[in-house]
Amino acid sequence: MTTPGDDDLEQDALAAETEASLGDDDGDGGDQDQLAAEWEAMVGSEDNDAGGDAGRESTRVLNQEEIDSLLGGDTKDDDGSPKTGMQAVLSSALVSYERLPMLEVVFDRLVRLMSTSLRNFTSDNVEVSLDNITSIRFGDYLNSVPLPPMLSVFRAEEWDNFGLIMVDSSLVYSIVDVLLGGRHGSTGDRPEGRPYTTIERSLVERMIHVMLVDLGAAFEPLSPVTFRFDRLETNPRFATISRPSNAAIVARLRIDMEDRGGKLELLLPYATLEPVRELLLQMFMGEKFGRDSIWETHLAEELWMTDVDLEAVIDTQIMKLADVFDLKVGSQIMLSTSSQDAIELHCGEVPMYTGRMGRKGQNIAIRIEDRIDRLPKV
Repeated sequence: MTTPGDDDLEQDALAAETEASLGDDDGDGGDQDQLAAEWEAMVGSEDNDAGGDAGRESTRVLNQEEIDSLLGGDTKDDDGSPKTGMQAVLSSALVSYERLPMLEVVFDRLVRLMSTSLRNFTSDNVEVSLDNITSIRFGDYLNSVPLPPMLSVFRAEEWDNFGLIMVDSSLVYSIVDVLLGGRHGSTGDRPEGRPYTTIERSLVERMIHVMLVDLGAAFEPLSPVTFRFDRLETNPRFATISRPSNAAIVARLRIDMEDRGGKLELLLPYATLEPVRELLLQMFMGEKFGRDSIWETHLAEELWMTDVDLEAVIDTQIMKLADVFDLKVGSQIMLSTSSQDAIELHCGEVPMYTGRMGRKGQNIAIRIEDRIDRLPKV
């Protein structure tokens, strides 16, 4: 047991020893320098240890699992094996495909048509708005659909392919409330996760029929097409209309009926839109691709006014190049054509007519007798 007095005595003794050592060092400068160097080395080693731990902590190398988690997505492959970071990037849900400007015009027209049709259908004030248009893989879309969904499969008859309409639960209950005389502002109990009843399915199916008519009318100025209702599914696996890896266009619509409403999603695979892809690439309605009827008419009219040169070929001969170079002023070339033989008229390299050679006034003329028909090359 120590007392405060003992602590003071120990401190005094340490101070005396320090003074004694300093006094000895005064006599020997080399020893003092050596002690200072050892002290600095000891302090520096402690700082390096602390800084090294901090540096190792700040420059820690990430392992593969941490890299995969940062890249996002599922880190497991289909067979359960771990998925590398590059595989996660390649199988991501983000799909970048060519932009279809005219499709935005079609969906804007659909919004205006649906606003009028749903007002007549529900006898209520309905507002339809377009949230966004995105590209997504079909398999990723089915995995993102909330359960239980109300999925309507429809067929584009002229395009010989299918599309999909997803109605969320809020819109299903809102349509049921409106059509069955529900009061405004009364949301009621809406249990999530239960199967839809036959009445709910029937009412939603009637709304889908109205929407398909408007969708066909929206595509009418671009390409006539008829959309037929095929079936209504509540299991996403039974609504598979395309391969999971295929890309699709998803248009998300918002339907508001005063204090009620919900969301509706229209999915069209790129394979469905392939027959009208060239039309959807237009920047405006009626844009021509590589063909302009006005320019074609103008070109045809100007061609009739074009001047062309016709050459009369009296005879052709094959000569050696040496004989050609030996030709001089006054040299004669014997032609084997008589005045009664037919003469060909050429336009460039193309033979056009045959005729007889004669004279008109002071000029040599050719009277056309027949036209040379060029047979197609086999």
